[in-house]
Amino acid sequence: MGKYQIDQGNKFRCPWCVGFKEYIKYHDEEWGVPVYSDRVHFEFLVLESAQAGLSWATILKKRENYRKAFADFDYKKVAEFSDSKIDELMEDEGIIRNRQKIEAAVNNARQFMELQAKVGSFTSYIWDFVDGKPIVNQLTSVGDAPASSPISDLLAKDLKDKGFKFLGSTTLYSHMQATGLVNDHLMHCFRYQEVNLMAR
Repeated sequence: MGKYQIDQGNKFRCPWCVGFKEYIKYHDEEWGVPVYSDRVHFEFLVLESAQAGLSWATILKKRENYRKAFADFDYKKVAEFSDSKIDELMEDEGIIRNRQKIEAAVNNARQFMELQAKVGSFTSYIWDFVDGKPIVNQLTSVGDAPASSPISDLLAKDLKDKGFKFLGSTTLYSHMQATGLVNDHLMHCFRYQEVNLMAR
């Protein structure tokens, strides 16, 4: 495959997005874009925690099912999910039917709101870990990307202390990559410079 994936328009992409059109679209339009919306952060927290032990491609294919199952990722509604609702979700073949992960999503919605009440917004909370500015790495191959970082370690510990579940350092580093706190596009990927220009 080589270091990069190239399309007919001579665009170099990070090779991990090869496989199906939704994956390419996600890479081209979302991955690495700085996120300043609490709802979007919550969406990725749900999806990233669901991914634990699985591939992102698996979760991406189920994303719309997750959107329906988790009230369009409205954390206020998810926080009110009852045990019977969790039982119902366990019967939903469109999502990962892992009770611990589903319960974690509900728990994390409640902790999400508690954190908001204390600091104003989840967005300001998480961006403080990178001093409000994306970390821009200089990767030349996918293998150069770390699975975690000292910052994701700190973030994981702090969120665990705050009662969040299923959000370890590796999961949170993936969250940082997805939501633009870190730019891990390969340097020759056409999105590398584009996402650099999107930060506030």
